[in-house]
Amino acid sequence: MEDWHLIVGLGNPGAEYAQTRHNAGFMLADLLVQRWRAEWNAGKKFQSRLAKVEDTGRRVLVCAPQTFMNRSGEAVGALVGYYRLPPSRWLVAVDDADLPLGELRLRPAGSSGGHHGLESIEQHLGGREFARLRIGIGRQDGRREITGHVLGRLSPGETTAMGKILARAADQVECWLAHGVQKAMSQFNGVVTDAENEGKQQ
Repeated sequence: MEDWHLIVGLGNPGAEYAQTRHNAGFMLADLLVQRWRAEWNAGKKFQSRLAKVEDTGRRVLVCAPQTFMNRSGEAVGALVGYYRLPPSRWLVAVDDADLPLGELRLRPAGSSGGHHGLESIEQHLGGREFARLRIGIGRQDGRREITGHVLGRLSPGETTAMGKILARAADQVECWLAHGVQKAMSQFNGVVTDAENEGKQQ
């Protein structure tokens, strides 16, 4: 499986968490599977939903762990161990409340930044040397306590904005697959035009 890439979108499973800001990674994974005309399958062995893409030159595993966010590493660790996927071929997509709604930030490695999903993956896999794509969801008036905001559902304005953000994030993932992390960073990192203003609309 050394010629395969792994894309992980993080979120919380269950209807009560659908369309919440914390599930931005799930939303991106769903969009990629739809865009690539793939199908989700229940990867019970890996506590995940999995989709395989093997057309148009791509050989990609898309994973949406069905553990809760703070146990994401259990699912990702089992999957990586089974398929023997090197860290250079992983990309993990997460929400980030420290970035304004509308901003994308891809990095080839780095710290978890306090994100429990990334912390779990780093703990189970013993390192930070994998690409992570942060999708900005913003904060409420600069408040330190963000649990309610993160686990809250997107407003109508945010939903419209998120559609544009995720479309650009999907383009960035495709650039990463085709040309590597440096080009994907230089070409797509930054604020998605108009998305932040649309997100302020209720």
